[in-house]
Parts: sequence; C-alpha cells; structure tokens
Amino acid sequence: MNCEIVKLEEFSGNEASVYSIYIEEEEMTLYDRFIIENKAQFLTEITDINKRLINIGKIGAKENFFKLNEGNPSDGVCALYDNPNSNLRLYCIRYGTSIVLIGGGGHKPKSISALQEDKKLTEENYFLRELSKEIKQRMLDKELKFTTDYLDFEGDINFNFNDDE
Repeated sequence: MNCEIVKLEEFSGNEASVYSIYIEEEEMTLYDRFIIENKAQFLTEITDINKRLINIGKIGAKENFFKLNEGNPSDGVCALYDNPNSNLRLYCIRYGTSIVLIGGGGHKPKSISALQEDKKLTEENYFLRELSKEIKQRMLDKELKFTTDYLDFEGDINFNFNDDE
C-alpha cells in the first residue's frame, strides 16, 4: 500500500496542523474513508468530530482532546476523545500540541472494552502504530523533520507498506 502524509487545510490553524494519510490505491485519505463509512449512521458525531478538529487547529492539540496511550509506549497513538454517548472511535498520532495525524477508526460498540475485540478498530489502530514507527525512524535518519515552527512535516512523507506482511 502506497500512502502519503497530507495536510488537511480545512482543520489546520495557527496553533496546530491536522494531517491525514492519503491512500494512493483508494484515492482518498483515511479520514475521508472514516467519514464515508460512518456518515449515514453517525452524521451528528461526524459533525462534532469536524468541529473538534477545527478547534484543535485554533487552540492546539491539547491533551484533554485525546485519550492517550492507545498504542505502544511513546508511539503517540491516541484516540480523539468522544462524548460519553458517542459510538465512534477515531485514532490519530499526536506530536505535541502542534501536529495531529488522523488515521481511521470506526464504530466502537459499548459492549466491548478493548479495541482488540473489534477487527476494524484493531486494523486501524495497528496501522497507525506501524506508521508511527516509520515516521520515528525517518526522523532519526534525518529524512523527515518538523519545520522550525513545529506546525508541519518536512522531508520524505511517502510510505510503502507491503500488504503481505
């Protein structure tokens, strides 16, 4: 799977930038796919998520917007906090208060307590864990870095994940 980190200008602001992952084979971002998969059943929640993303761009990606530690230690994978009655879970990678990289997610039934109990949520979360490792390695190798204002990525933002792994 070929993918690229892309900035979502409609959500990015002066205090934080919001990115997603464009999947070449699907010709859309993971966030676009999340919306398409969930808007028929959860339109109100999608609208609420969009408002929260705009707010993040304006005031920064503060911790209270996220359920932290949804991945492995130090990979930055988290979930956008939902309302207690919400049915959706949206996974992302948070880089301080300046950048949020939105992945995918889906419906999280109230009957499950762990993402591993749902195949779709597990796949979305584990993909971000792998992407986080790749990003971290590229930063160590100086192939990817943050801009001086820490609001953007600079460097090699294209990734290729072997579907057979």
